[in-house]
Amino acid sequence: MNIKEAISSRHSVRQYLNKPISQEHRDRLAELINSCCDESGLRIQIIYDEPMCFNTFLAHYGKFTNVTNYIALVGKKSLENLDELCGYYGQKIVLAAQQMGLNTCWVAGTYGKRKQQAEVASDEKLVCVIAIGYGANEGTKHRSKPVEKLCDVPRDDMPQWFRTGLIAAMMAPTALNEQKFFVTLDGDEPVITTKSGMMTKIDLGIVKYNFEAASGHKCR
Repeated sequence: MNIKEAISSRHSVRQYLNKPISQEHRDRLAELINSCCDESGLRIQIIYDEPMCFNTFLAHYGKFTNVTNYIALVGKKSLENLDELCGYYGQKIVLAAQQMGLNTCWVAGTYGKRKQQAEVASDEKLVCVIAIGYGANEGTKHRSKPVEKLCDVPRDDMPQWFRTGLIAAMMAPTALNEQKFFVTLDGDEPVITTKSGMMTKIDLGIVKYNFEAASGHKCR
């Protein structure tokens, strides 16, 4: 599965098989997470075989079942663009996991913040977590706003790479599927912005990663 196929096939999954993540996949995830931490300055952690974080009323209300593994996106509070960095590098891990045959779900509030087992220092913040494991299903595709609501570049003026990136951006998971981002072109440079709101900076990082991974072009 290449990265474009991973973007297309990846959907949020809340129900998981009662099956431990294999050692091979743990090793590959550890290597990737270490690389992301070195590059970003984040302190991303993955917690295995820990059932309490999602053993809460809110998690059950959110229809999470058999979630015993999760990725904790942690970084220093002083880190510039902390939320956006968590979105960007979290999505990099999410898509790599999809390529391995694992499933994931971004989670901001419906987990036990007091029960989670990641290390978070006093000068750090746990931004959100990502459930991960072997899904009981592959999830379902989310609806997207029309292109005209998300981008002001006329279709006939879109380079092929930009069109590819835009489609990938539209497939990105966002909080409550609100898609509060906007994509445009400044000369030859793609620019993605977002409205203010809860989790929109995390969403911005996720959307940027999808766009860049599919198009091969860096954006601001």
